[in-house]
Amino acid sequence: MTIDAVPPTAGPTAQGSELNPKVMKAAQDFEAMTIGQLLQPMFDTVDQSQGLFGGGAGESNFKPMLVTEMAKQVESHGGFGLAEGIYEQMLKMQEKQR
Repeated sequence: MTIDAVPPTAGPTAQGSELNPKVMKAAQDFEAMTIGQLLQPMFDTVDQSQGLFGGGAGESNFKPMLVTEMAKQVESHGGFGLAEGIYEQMLKMQEKQR
């Protein structure tokens, strides 16, 4: 069974305005960062010293990059659904500044 990617909102938003790609990218990046923060404790609790590669400095240096990339993949395949709400709030904040 495969998981199909859920593309980011490509049409108008709930407020009827056209999608701002830069703001949506920032919202998606924020969601990916949030997912990474939730995944990190899971990786911190795994003892890798008895694993295939035996842990060590190299593994501990690359583990945060692995978590970041996993979080980006989770977000790009639908994530938790936070990006659109964050996007709407970012637009509201921009409107208040005008």
